[in-house]
Amino acid sequence: MYLIIKKRTLSAVLSCVLVLVIAVVIGAGLSGHEAVTVSGTVNDWGLSFRTENGIPSGNASAEELKKYSARYLGDTSQKKIWLTFDAGYENGFTESILDTLKKHNVRAVFFLVGNYVSTSPDIVKRMIKEGHTVGNHTMTHPDMSSISDMESFKKEIEGLETLYKETTGKELTKLYRPPQGKFSTENLKMAQKLGYTTVFWSLAYADWNNDSQPTREQAFDKLLPRIHDGAVVLLHSTSKTNCEILDELLSKWEDMGYSFGSPEELVMKQ
Repeated sequence: MYLIIKKRTLSAVLSCVLVLVIAVVIGAGLSGHEAVTVSGTVNDWGLSFRTENGIPSGNASAEELKKYSARYLGDTSQKKIWLTFDAGYENGFTESILDTLKKHNVRAVFFLVGNYVSTSPDIVKRMIKEGHTVGNHTMTHPDMSSISDMESFKKEIEGLETLYKETTGKELTKLYRPPQGKFSTENLKMAQKLGYTTVFWSLAYADWNNDSQPTREQAFDKLLPRIHDGAVVLLHSTSKTNCEILDELLSKWEDMGYSFGSPEELVMKQ
């Protein structure tokens, strides 16, 4: 009797192991835009690049994100790039970046934190005057995925809206980028309820550490082979390297046949 039970138990364990192995194999076979679904737990936005100049996979698919008015790509049927910058503070480079954008007739989205708007109002006003869009990067740049109640979420989002209107006299465009790319299903739902399109990115590189800036060569090694149709590019305007290479970078992308999409095209219909 003991032997029969033991065999049955072993058989059940082996069956479970087989199911798990099959699930892993199927999961490993995902390709194209397929990816894991958005979970209720904390997610760190991430990308997988499989081919040179190919469209990367996100750790949530474009189709899944769309349910929550979120995206990480522009229109992939067009050879276009959407340029975005994140900034929590002014590091002395934004004016030069704006000069370069003007030279190339590129309109970008600047995702700003409350500190930037309050300490650099003249630069913010210049962004608007030159046709750029300011997006919501929250009031204080917290880990938004740790916020589970709507009132606290609204405080971060609407706090920046109020400050922006007081500073510029204009309404903030409803484009939202989660600080550090940390998000959850509930966060995406909250942003959607507030009328926002959440915008992740499909190309970025390690440009944020002021004490360890990439070289020109390191930047181009990341930003040229990985550019793709419909790319939403994230750069930090605090980066010295970005400031120094931007003119050449935009020229190289243009030589590859790319044009630049407008910020308005990133806004999704609710």
